[in-house]
Amino acid sequence: MAIAAEQARGAREKIDPARLKAIVVGSLGNLVEYYDFYVYAAFSLYFAQSFFPGEDPVAQMLSTAGIFALGFFMRPVGGWLFGKIGDTYGRRQSLMLSVFLMCFGSLLIACAPTYPTIGVGAPILLLVARILQGLSLGGEYGSSATYLSEMATSARRGFYSSFLYVTLIGGQLTALAVLLMLQNILLTPAQLSAWGWRIPFFIGAGLALFALVMRRDLKETEAFEAAHAKKKHGGGLQVVVNYPREVLTVIGLTMGGTLAFYVYTIYMQKFLKLSVGLSYVETTWVSAGSLVFAMLLQPVYGALSDRIGRRKLLLAFGVLGTLGTVPLLTAIQHAKGPWEAFALIALGWCIVSAYTSINAVVKAELFPAAVRATGVGLPYALAVSVFGGSAEYIALWFKRQGHESWFYYYATAVIFCSLLVYCLMPDTRETSQIDRDEAVSAR
Repeated sequence: MAIAAEQARGAREKIDPARLKAIVVGSLGNLVEYYDFYVYAAFSLYFAQSFFPGEDPVAQMLSTAGIFALGFFMRPVGGWLFGKIGDTYGRRQSLMLSVFLMCFGSLLIACAPTYPTIGVGAPILLLVARILQGLSLGGEYGSSATYLSEMATSARRGFYSSFLYVTLIGGQLTALAVLLMLQNILLTPAQLSAWGWRIPFFIGAGLALFALVMRRDLKETEAFEAAHAKKKHGGGLQVVVNYPREVLTVIGLTMGGTLAFYVYTIYMQKFLKLSVGLSYVETTWVSAGSLVFAMLLQPVYGALSDRIGRRKLLLAFGVLGTLGTVPLLTAIQHAKGPWEAFALIALGWCIVSAYTSINAVVKAELFPAAVRATGVGLPYALAVSVFGGSAEYIALWFKRQGHESWFYYYATAVIFCSLLVYCLMPDTRETSQIDRDEAVSAR
């Protein structure tokens, strides 16, 4: 009753600009994270020959993809490491260290000597950079999601935490803008292959440095300070032992959502080109337009969850995703032009945003403050590595086998598994551990 009364009172409050600023600054690392994610994949075509010898471009691309995958699978390690730091030393410390690693990793790639210069040392440096960035990627989400959720007021927690995905999608748009400018305005393909591929990584390092400077003045959350004062420290693998149900819930509620997210972001560009048959220019503009649309949806859905609850939105995603994935992807595949493709993808985002907008706050509300950063970051990173990171590969493998539509059914099955979790889990807005922590601290 007390929690419900606080939510009703807070619903009448105006949005706090200072709190909103802290939350946006706290989530800036996600912009850098997905900028880096997109840039490495987009520009690997241009820098592969600089790090791997030989005349076979396919072998060069496989080598860069292998290093990319290794960095991706470092995310669970980063989720554990930075979760432990965040739960022991503070959310602010974890956020600053994770974005520093992003900066250092991007700068290392931007300045790395090529294979003709130092031989095998070149791909080793690339590997080290991607490992550092993989650790950073894994740690950033849990720390950001925890910080945003703890900084938000109870009544507007869904709205504030939705900015995690606003900046995350913003990172992809930034990378897309850099790609368009370098490819079509500033440089020739020969210049991009010779030295131009370094530019986006210098930009990534600069963005990370900017986020680091902004995060220096971040205020630590009251939830962590209260737990720290009582010498309550958890995190690490202890969270798996002490909170197995919550950990499994995070994995289950994430698997379908992260797969759908990667389908409509990372894989969709290739899908539009290879399966729909749009031109490169049409593909780029449809992708960019749909990402802008998705970014605008996040705070709308987040605010809605503050009124009707988190579980109803998750159930909407689970039901519509289970029933609509096959017909929607089939319709996109047979779209008769870029505008029809955009409209269909926008419809897809109306479904997926019911998950993306609130998944951070739902996970944060499952765990007490002493283990929250690890509880959010570690199982999320595991689910993303298995289901999100593999989405594009599995989709392309089915296409190569001549059964592209089988991937649609695979995605449907994974979303259905998440739907089962949504049906069994409570509405975290009503059972929020964050609110419980605040109530205990207020006594």
